[in-house]
Parts: sequence; C-alpha cells; structure tokens
Amino acid sequence: MTLLRRLRRDRRGVSAVEFALIAPIMIAFYFGLCEFCQAFMAQQRMGHAAATVADLVTQADVISTGEIRDIFTVGGLIMAPFPVDDLRQRVTSVSMDDRGRVRVDWSRGDGLSPRGQGSSMTLPAGLIEAGQSVIVTEVEYDFDSPMDFVLPQVTQFSNTYYLRPRRVESITLVNN
Repeated sequence: MTLLRRLRRDRRGVSAVEFALIAPIMIAFYFGLCEFCQAFMAQQRMGHAAATVADLVTQADVISTGEIRDIFTVGGLIMAPFPVDDLRQRVTSVSMDDRGRVRVDWSRGDGLSPRGQGSSMTLPAGLIEAGQSVIVTEVEYDFDSPMDFVLPQVTQFSNTYYLRPRRVESITLVNN
C-alpha cells in the first residue's frame, strides 16, 4: 500500500502526460492550418490568373489565336508553384444586340471547351448595354492537397472575370 500512495503523490510525470494528451491535437491543428493556407493560396492565384488573362486580352484591338495561347501560358505561370495540369481556362467575347440578347462573338479554351459562336450566354444584370461587348474569362482549378489531412479529396475552384475592351467596342479574333 505504501507504494501506491507514493505513486499517487508523485507529480514528476504530469507534464509528460499532459503533453502526450495535447500534442496530437496541436499537430492536427498545425497540419490543418497548413493545408487550408495552401488551398487558399491556390484559390487566390487562380483568381489572379483569371483577372490577368482578361486584362491581357482586353488591351488588344485585334487578337490572334496564337496570342490567346500565349496568354493562357501566362495564366499558367501565375499558378506557380502549384501544378498547372489541373488548370482550365476559357476566354469568350460576348456582345449584346439591339434586342437585348447576349451572344458569343468568339471563344477559345485551354482545357475548357470553347463556347459556340452565336450561342447565348447569361451575364450579370447591367453589365453591358446594347451594342457593347465584354470579355469573359472563366478559370477552373482542381486543388489536390499534398497532405490530404483536412482536404482528402480534390477541391475544385472556379472563377469568372468580366472586363470590357479598353480601346474598341469589340475585340476581333483572327485565326493564325
């Protein structure tokens, strides 16, 4: 009995036991926070890629399919250090006719299918008026966490960016 009383009063191992109970929880929080930060950074870069692609296209009066491919490459470079294999991009020129119908003038995609010329498209209300056009950039990215601790499956991010042409009413696409 004296041995049990002595062990009950001994406080030398309390810190080690407390650490053993708390450490797994703290490690889980740490890895979860790291994973969340990586996902947030990928989502931010994907949004920045959408804005940059739209910005580069709207600076032109006339743009070629080769220039659009180069612009898609820039969108991929913005994603660094994340892999670009899961990045899909599409740029579309859309205009509104006198009847208020929104139609696709041209569209090109990298990983996303281009929209059909003349097909209708829904835009946010009040974005353009009759006779105006807008460049619509759509970007999707599949984020697969390297740790798979909090996000064990692929998370798909998407962003749509609208920007008006800067120097002309409508940007013309030429094939080359």
